[in-house]
Amino acid sequence: MMNLPVRYLIVILTFICTSVCYIERVGFSIAYTVAADAAGVNQSSKGAILSTFYYGYACSQVPGGWAAQKIGGRRVLLLSFLLWSLTCALVPLDTNRIMVLVIARFLVGVAQGFIFPSIHTVLAQWVPPHERSRSVSLTTSGMYLGAALGMLILPTLVKFRGPQCVFIAESALGAVWSLLWFIYATDPKSSASGVGESVLPVNKKIDIDTHNKKVVSGKIPWLKILTSFPVWAIVVNNFTFHYALYVLMNWLPTYFELGLQLGLQDMGSSKMMPYLNMFLFSNIGGVVADYLITRRILSVTKTRKFLNTVGFLVASLALVVIPSFRTSGGAVFCSSVALGFLALGRAGFAVNHMDVAPRYAGIVMGVSNTAGTLAGIVGVDLTGKLLEAAKASNSDLSSPESWRAVFFIPGFLCIFSSFVFLLFSTGDRIFD
Repeated sequence: MMNLPVRYLIVILTFICTSVCYIERVGFSIAYTVAADAAGVNQSSKGAILSTFYYGYACSQVPGGWAAQKIGGRRVLLLSFLLWSLTCALVPLDTNRIMVLVIARFLVGVAQGFIFPSIHTVLAQWVPPHERSRSVSLTTSGMYLGAALGMLILPTLVKFRGPQCVFIAESALGAVWSLLWFIYATDPKSSASGVGESVLPVNKKIDIDTHNKKVVSGKIPWLKILTSFPVWAIVVNNFTFHYALYVLMNWLPTYFELGLQLGLQDMGSSKMMPYLNMFLFSNIGGVVADYLITRRILSVTKTRKFLNTVGFLVASLALVVIPSFRTSGGAVFCSSVALGFLALGRAGFAVNHMDVAPRYAGIVMGVSNTAGTLAGIVGVDLTGKLLEAAKASNSDLSSPESWRAVFFIPGFLCIFSSFVFLLFSTGDRIFD
């Protein structure tokens, strides 16, 4: 480990960080689904508990960016990891103690909300511009590898050791990562070394005039950012991406168990395919985008629009047809195509904040990530209510009709968002 350049070590550790975070998220939905179904908890209540995480997550996006800016992304990352790991270790998975679960999930959400703005700040300090696309792609693809590993390993753990042991395993992973980060992560020696300061949402000239409280050059153009059509194109697509992702991540276990009458632990490695596909397509999207741009095959604007449109339209089709397939193979294939192509679309909208506002990329990312988190709250909760209504009219959740609306809504949003991006996005820098 010591022979690697520090920036590579930082990227590898942030990759593992996002993997562990998503093992935690998938782990909770698997463990809680098993415990809740055993206790006869209704779908609407399940939706409420599963969505609580996103309320906390939404609260800490912008404060996370601010804290990382003020006290350093490295420290904030360590503190937030320790907070959610401790919460997981100490909370009992008792479906009757609803208030305890709500508070615990809210706290984990708040803690994890600090993680991604901190990672963004750390990478901006360490990674030079020509390595940034690949580094960001690799780091974010850790989320999907984590989700894939969670889906592969945790149902078996639940089967043999019970739902509570998932929390213990996640806490242990969190503690191990925290130790590695504490030992190996450092801050850059000086602001000039290795750095792509241009993406940090602060003007470094502020330091020159610290005695003067009112430094005009450091002002963030909030109004211009919030009234910009290209920024809103990113926001709308981020909302849709996360609506589809969070609905599938939180409700696929229920779809397999109740919609298709399949036990997760009996499905073998196939259940991890949707997330493995995301891991692959996320990195493919980054490489293809860089290739098209550096070889001047397409302009930055056309590259972003092309990958975003292809990704979201194919995902839309795959989402809408999920309930038509009544086998595990069909459902896994469709959800794999949907999530894989959504990840491909990230090479469109998700990198675009660095195109339009390199200096305020963190701010634009914070705004669009908040929208993505709201999608988690709305989507996960709404899905629970839709299923409860479907159960009332169809008496159970095994018929395709019960699930049509659940998958049609993100499918429709994908089409709508791709057109918004085609109309309003740009690859040009619009903020100085």
